Amino acid sequence: MIDVNQKLSIIGVPMDLGQTRRGVDMGPSAIRYAGLITRIEKLGYEVDDLGDMEISTSHHNDDMIHNIRNLNAVAYTNERLAAKIDEVMIRKRFPLVIGGDHSISIGSIAGISKYYENLGVIWYDAHGDLNTPDTSPSGNIHGMPLAASLGLGHEKLTTIAGYAPKVKPENIVIIGARSLDAGEKQFIRQHNIKTFTMHDIDRIGMTSVIEKTIDYLKPKTDGIHLSLDLDALDPIDAPGVGTPELGGITYRESNLALELLAESELITSAEIVEVNPILDEKNKTANVAIALLGSLLGEKLL
Repeated sequence: MIDVNQKLSIIGVPMDLGQTRRGVDMGPSAIRYAGLITRIEKLGYEVDDLGDMEISTSHHNDDMIHNIRNLNAVAYTNERLAAKIDEVMIRKRFPLVIGGDHSISIGSIAGISKYYENLGVIWYDAHGDLNTPDTSPSGNIHGMPLAASLGLGHEKLTTIAGYAPKVKPENIVIIGARSLDAGEKQFIRQHNIKTFTMHDIDRIGMTSVIEKTIDYLKPKTDGIHLSLDLDALDPIDAPGVGTPELGGITYRESNLALELLAESELITSAEIVEVNPILDEKNKTANVAIALLGSLLGEKLL
């Protein structure tokens, strides 16, 4: 539960090894430059910025291992991220992770989930990120983190922090999907993962989507992690992302979604990923990121 008296810790993970397009490693710097800390402190939070994790180049390996790119480097970073989040959780602070590509959510969820019996996950993303090495068209790990958190994929990714799985299929809600690979579609159907595609958002509206999400997760989870990929938004509102997809969620819809989640008082941790300043327009996407985080943390117009 988020409240204005809560203590919050920020962890930057400037990693771009989960995909092939450079620049997303500068995401944490862009988000901070946009005024992240000041905005959160104005809401009454005690903010502890733990800085950016160092991404080891000694583990960097561009070669494909079992159809996975940079497996060792990504696994190593996520192990360290999970340990860092473990320290934050022990101190009973709200963990806010800023990336970096979406592969960092493997470490985020690994560090968080062991503190809950039934962690819920809201995956706010244009993509399902449910690929495994067997189904991935690219071998990019940023398309695999949700599958890895479910215990599916290479053991170096599924056993981060020494346990698996981290989350159950019935405790996941995907919001904003509009680009799913064939294997992901099959996986969602097979495991009955609650998914609101852009068709659903267009048809019933964002208010109904969030209300249904809350009704679905609230009775069976004891904490909810929000994983927010900026490519969930339409490129008009968030151009600085690595894998933009036309026809996305608007800024206004996203702002409403996070305001409603704030009002629910159910979100216990969060991450925001895939801000790529190289592809951005005057830091527009980073500014959108901190505006959305402000809404999630209780910021109101009146």
